[in-house]
Amino acid sequence: MVNRDRIINEFVELVKIDSPSSKEAKVAQVLIKKLEELGFEVVVDDAGVKAGGEIGNVIGTLKGTKPGKKIIFSAHMDTVSPGEGIKPIVDEENGIIKSDETTVLGADDKGGIAAILEGVRVLKENNIEHPDFQVVFSIWEEGGLFGAKYMDYSKINAEYAFVLDSGGSPGEIIVKGPAQDKIDVKITGKPAHAGVAPEEGISAIMVAARAIENMKLLRIDEDTTANIGIVKGGIATNIVMPELEIKAESRSLVDEKLDKQTAHMVEVFKKAAQDFGAQIDINVERMYGAFNISEDDEIVSMTKKAFENMGVTPYITSTGGGSDTNILNANGIKAVNLGIGMKKPHTLQEYIAIEDLVKSAQMVYEIIKQA
Repeated sequence: MVNRDRIINEFVELVKIDSPSSKEAKVAQVLIKKLEELGFEVVVDDAGVKAGGEIGNVIGTLKGTKPGKKIIFSAHMDTVSPGEGIKPIVDEENGIIKSDETTVLGADDKGGIAAILEGVRVLKENNIEHPDFQVVFSIWEEGGLFGAKYMDYSKINAEYAFVLDSGGSPGEIIVKGPAQDKIDVKITGKPAHAGVAPEEGISAIMVAARAIENMKLLRIDEDTTANIGIVKGGIATNIVMPELEIKAESRSLVDEKLDKQTAHMVEVFKKAAQDFGAQIDINVERMYGAFNISEDDEIVSMTKKAFENMGVTPYITSTGGGSDTNILNANGIKAVNLGIGMKKPHTLQEYIAIEDLVKSAQMVYEIIKQA
């Protein structure tokens, strides 16, 4: 079945290839070669041109030997910063692969890529009959889901998608994910000398403070969150702050709740600006929509059966984060996000259990068999 040493070596190989968001060309070329060696027909779409990156999404199609469900496996090639010069450490004593803590590890999401490649190898080595299926290794997922947003969907032929991009252990099936609004705010006050005539100024930071004090933030309810993430402004301590920029977000599993939370944040910002006599510019952008797959849906049943065949207990859950899963669902491809066991992603302490890498590859193999 799954070759433990092979998947470890391939994962280590992949994380050593620098691929920060928008600069995935090096790892993409390696993956194109690997897919072609496995018999895939490979194309690269123009998502990179549209998004402003080095290369597009790598899309592979493997012709099948029998009819079945049209499925696709997806994982993203990019890593967050600091993600260049990664030095993975295989810690056999503790059964994990970790970084040297000067960078992230990149299991998010090269763990998903390694699992897909190994799962396909096991399928071919065992001469298992299978339907046509596809693989997508997407660009620039971190910070915008740009690969999925700009994907050439005319090259995709799938009813169901399995995204390997969650930190839960194998067995996790994410069927709900939130929509997100990005909220950019610019507050324009009036400068004045802070020591000589502060009363002649309008402080942008005071406007922001008033707004934030009256704003519902962090955990709003079981479906909804909101956060002020970045605040930038000011010239000098002796000048009443004339301008301030704020970057915020709101998320919810329920569109109506998201609309309400975003409207609340916009209203509070505007009211504070009015109270102080400041100008305010607010831009709201819906970054992606929510998804909600029924637990009785066929894609969930297929996935549960695959885990049961592995002797793994499946469990259904939701997430507060966005992923390519959101975009695939929005484009008419029913998608779930699956746990592959990456731990502490986006930190210098990121690691993945070797056992979870092996199980994730077996998961891919079993899902193809179910299709």
